[in-house]
Amino acid sequence: MLRQISEDVRANLKDRLRELRDAIRQSRHDSAGETSHDIAGNLPPFPGRSLLGHAASAVDDALTIAESFVPHSRPLKVDGTTVKTLRSYFPDGDEDRQIGGERQFRRDMYYLTRAVLAGYGVDNPRVHEASFSAVHAAMRKRHADLLAGATADAASTDQVAAACAALLVECLNHRPVQPGEAATADRSLDIRCLAPVVLACGLATKADGGTPEPDLLEIAVLAAEVREDRIRQACAQANAVQELTPVLATLLAHLT
Repeated sequence: MLRQISEDVRANLKDRLRELRDAIRQSRHDSAGETSHDIAGNLPPFPGRSLLGHAASAVDDALTIAESFVPHSRPLKVDGTTVKTLRSYFPDGDEDRQIGGERQFRRDMYYLTRAVLAGYGVDNPRVHEASFSAVHAAMRKRHADLLAGATADAASTDQVAAACAALLVECLNHRPVQPGEAATADRSLDIRCLAPVVLACGLATKADGGTPEPDLLEIAVLAAEVREDRIRQACAQANAVQELTPVLATLLAHLT
């Protein structure tokens, strides 16, 4: 229990530090970003205000240098080989294995989601890793039966699709992609970036034991775009998991 709390605190701290780093970068004196979003954007004019931009630049440069000396788990390249199986993310076994699966899940989902958003031209998206931690916990608590079926040795396409449907619904409920100031309640962007990631996880699960394909994520993005309307309609239903399962099952069957 204490170790899980520690993991949750770590994920939340990383999110806060990332937001702070983004704010510092937007406040650089040589930043091309909108000044309304920088640290001093809401402050009245004052003598030496321009120095804040230079100070932010100095801090940003110092942090960049410091990062180069600190080991981290950031993947060198985010593509289809980054995606793991449901069995990897939700393993059976002791607490160490389960915490390891949760840690791998939230890290992979974070970087994969950012990669998909970058493909859609979204610069510096705010993605919260802690939200994926909550998604993982919700899957364990609410959909244990679906996970058990999808992670079995002889899991069928429908079983994998059902678990992926639940995973997408939980991702949409926890909204790891933080909306901007002008965002509305529309979940189109959430679906466009999260559905391919979940579908890629399903494809990796179906191909478990095979060689990871670098273009797996790209294939998932294209497939999700083709069925985007169906996915959106299913997600809007009260029984979203049941409605979404056959949509994902069809995609998994055609792509594997």
